[in-house]
Amino acid sequence: MSETEKLHALNEEIELKSIINQTLQAFPNAFINRSNEIILEPRNNVYFRLEDVTTALDFKCKMFAWLSRPIAKSLNRYWSPKVLSSFNEVLGTNFTNGEMNRIYDRLGNDVNRPLTIRFIEFNYYLKLLER
Repeated sequence: MSETEKLHALNEEIELKSIINQTLQAFPNAFINRSNEIILEPRNNVYFRLEDVTTALDFKCKMFAWLSRPIAKSLNRYWSPKVLSSFNEVLGTNFTNGEMNRIYDRLGNDVNRPLTIRFIEFNYYLKLLER
């Protein structure tokens, strides 16, 4: 591995650890368990596995894949805004519940990882999610 590749890998590792730490701060009861799952909201079992997350981009993709549904569909009127607020804090976004419905429809459950990556790389441009 060249010095440039080592530096790139180190930068990616730092960026990933940074977003994980941001997430642990933004979600008040969040923790990582011994099964390498990040539990974001324990009371409502909102979590995802970290085992295949190697970059901050992977982490963001997982956020959209596994948090869009609880925010849009399954959390009650008390919890949905709280989780959405923390989600927005981590990603530096300002999504509404209606926008999360569209995000869930197109990106939830990791149904379209290439579109999720494009959505993130285009700074969360919602028009990309139109059919």
